[in-house]
Amino acid sequence: MSTSKRLFTLTGVGLALASVGAYACSSGGDTPLGSADLADAARQVYVAPGEYDEFYAFMSGGFSGNLTVMGLPSGRLLKTVPVFSQFPENGWGYAEETTAMLETSHGFLPWDDAHHPELSMTDGVPDGRWIFINGNNTPRVARIDLSTFETTEIVEIPNSAGNHGSPFITPNSDYLVATTRFSVPVPNRDMPIEEYRGNFKGMLSFIRANEPGNMHVAFQVLVPGYNYDLAHAGKGPSDGWMFFTSYNSEEEHTLLEINASRKDKDFVAAVNYRRAEQCIADGAGRDMATSYRHNLMGDDHIARSNEVTSVKVIEAADCSDMIYFLPTPKSPHGVDVDPTGQYIVAGGKLATVIPVHSFAKMQDAIAAQDFETVIDGIPVLTYESVIAGEVENAGLGPLHTEFDGNGYAYTTAFISSEIVKWEIGTWQVVDRIDVYYSVGHLMIPGGDSREPAGKYLVALNKITKDRYLPTGPELAHAAQLIDISGDRMRLLLDFPTQGEPHYAQAISADLIRDRQVQFFTLDENTNPYAARSEAEARVERDGNDVHVYMTAIRSHFAPDNIEGIRVGDTVYFHVTNLEQDWDVPHGFAAFGATNAELLVMPGQTRTLKWEPRSPGIYPIYCTDFCSALHQEMQGYVRVSDPAAGTPLRWGTGGSWSTPQN
Repeated sequence: MSTSKRLFTLTGVGLALASVGAYACSSGGDTPLGSADLADAARQVYVAPGEYDEFYAFMSGGFSGNLTVMGLPSGRLLKTVPVFSQFPENGWGYAEETTAMLETSHGFLPWDDAHHPELSMTDGVPDGRWIFINGNNTPRVARIDLSTFETTEIVEIPNSAGNHGSPFITPNSDYLVATTRFSVPVPNRDMPIEEYRGNFKGMLSFIRANEPGNMHVAFQVLVPGYNYDLAHAGKGPSDGWMFFTSYNSEEEHTLLEINASRKDKDFVAAVNYRRAEQCIADGAGRDMATSYRHNLMGDDHIARSNEVTSVKVIEAADCSDMIYFLPTPKSPHGVDVDPTGQYIVAGGKLATVIPVHSFAKMQDAIAAQDFETVIDGIPVLTYESVIAGEVENAGLGPLHTEFDGNGYAYTTAFISSEIVKWEIGTWQVVDRIDVYYSVGHLMIPGGDSREPAGKYLVALNKITKDRYLPTGPELAHAAQLIDISGDRMRLLLDFPTQGEPHYAQAISADLIRDRQVQFFTLDENTNPYAARSEAEARVERDGNDVHVYMTAIRSHFAPDNIEGIRVGDTVYFHVTNLEQDWDVPHGFAAFGATNAELLVMPGQTRTLKWEPRSPGIYPIYCTDFCSALHQEMQGYVRVSDPAAGTPLRWGTGGSWSTPQN
């Protein structure tokens, strides 16, 4: 470990962070690899031209609100999937068919903060059907279909604020969970902030996930007003349980860096959701009036937003044996369950050890009623009765743990900027490697599942400093690929990421690659504004609304000349891509448009809303290079003053058409 890293102490976090900065600025391209190792590392990450990566890696976009898809081991960016944020590259959130996906109970929201991608699972193993991701700011979770890499469903989470611990999934994708990072009054109301303690509440939400098109909040568990952080589901013997970290058991509302760090232990909340299901079936809980949105992209590729007006809420007093607190040092952040389902590992970010709880001991303590106390009806189990072991010398600021399936766990240490490898059962550290710098999450493909692929580890680092060419005050965050196939970890590759990736997941490319939709069948296009051939292209006026039924094919639009548009009209360009070939999208843009372009996939229809403000000639053109004659794929729209009386007509190739009365 470097000299500067030895300066870290828990009582001097400020000095420690300053040391990280000094080390980051002075270390340059410092690397633990010699020249022979560098050559070998280069071979390991090299993917030859025309060859494919071994894994798809899904990286949260953080404050971009989106999901990025990268190849491993190359670190190449493959795609950005728009989710919670408008995305002008393809018109997501701008095209009329997609805007409803961003509706919430607060109105149309064009941004969110996406933290944790989570792959769907079957029997505790990622299956490649879907990936889910959370919106942290306005609580939401989204489903992305991995046959199209498109967002198809978003559900808002009521009675919640700061949807950080989300959307962690149960072993057969029955539920996603979502937690309240910021406890608030439930139902939310106007009250003095100083009266937080006892009046603000947390909420643990269970969302049905395994039926596409039918995501909904199945039930919510009302809990004390702590900050609920992250979660993971049990598996094997612990299947049916969900584990949540929480901090701020002090229930403070200001200067949490001081006031929420006073207790030696906070809690992991262990929820028996099968027991909750049984209690609800027996009539427990209450229906609470609320308002949240369920947004769904239909088979016709048109999004619709529906309001839901009630949710089932249950608490400990309604259902015995449903929820327990496991004392956990100190301000725990991550909680992770090993592949056997026997051990629950917490990351106490201010702790000097990594606490590992035993599920078997937890069951014994529950049976013996070995409780320290009871809080709001929730028994607090005795720490010594449930702890399996403590990993010592585990770095400073332990946060997150994943597993290689070979009996070892890997934990990130944020303050000392390292990954620590330790053995399950002996709790002994067996290896450690420096990363650059301030690592948050880590990811092993399948590392939170029953069957990890123990080959690579990706460290997701918060501070980049000197790892790439400088780009002013804002720098890309760093991901680092580490080989974990041997006894010792080896750093292989740095690659920059988009936004702030918090968590990532990866899956073998073989599970997804051959299931890709290559184009949409034109004959199955049910968009009511589709023109499935040039013979159907036309322009229709309805008062001040003008609908242009337009087709696109290499290399022209039909129609490509339109006259009779008036200042004050609202024009809807409904563009249908007639291609039936893979990788031939067409773009569409109109001069003076105040939203974005369209990117229309083969066989699909997308709509651009356009409101011209002054008379003139306005070009339209294809924005996606589609053929050798792409530059020629253009047209003109004539806009006239309403008093001019210019008749509506349209044409392609010099032949004009007019409305049929």
